[in-house]
Amino acid sequence: MVIQGADISMKLVFTKGSGKFDFMEVLRPSGMKERVECPKQGIIPHDMVHYAVEHTLQQRGFLGRIKDGEAAGFHMQAEAQSDAVERLVEVFQGDAWSGGTTAPAEMIELYALTCAARACPALPIDDRDIEAVRTAIETLTGQWQAVKVGQSLTLEL
Repeated sequence: MVIQGADISMKLVFTKGSGKFDFMEVLRPSGMKERVECPKQGIIPHDMVHYAVEHTLQQRGFLGRIKDGEAAGFHMQAEAQSDAVERLVEVFQGDAWSGGTTAPAEMIELYALTCAARACPALPIDDRDIEAVRTAIETLTGQWQAVKVGQSLTLEL
């Protein structure tokens, strides 16, 4: 399965694992490949939530930084925009873990609080943004649930 973005230059191949981890393989246009372990969390993989947020809102976070050439590691230097995206991803993960029904206004408020607590500026988001990302997460969730262990879902960024 492939979801196409507007500027296709990198592929993300999510493979469903049989144990405690799923995997994301980053395939760069140069042919370089990187593999990241994604701990299972009962919802779509964390980096797939990143895809939903970054692709839907056209914001540069973890995946955007990888697309721009950084290594796919867990210890990137702080950067205001990608830090703000990470906080938003966390809010969407929390919402997904609790059934995906949190009111958009509450999610925006929680997002503002998490950004303030971590001293990063919040992205300007509104109810439409919350609903758009939530729809993307629901679509990815359906696609991911259809993937069997050992099979993959490919996204293009």
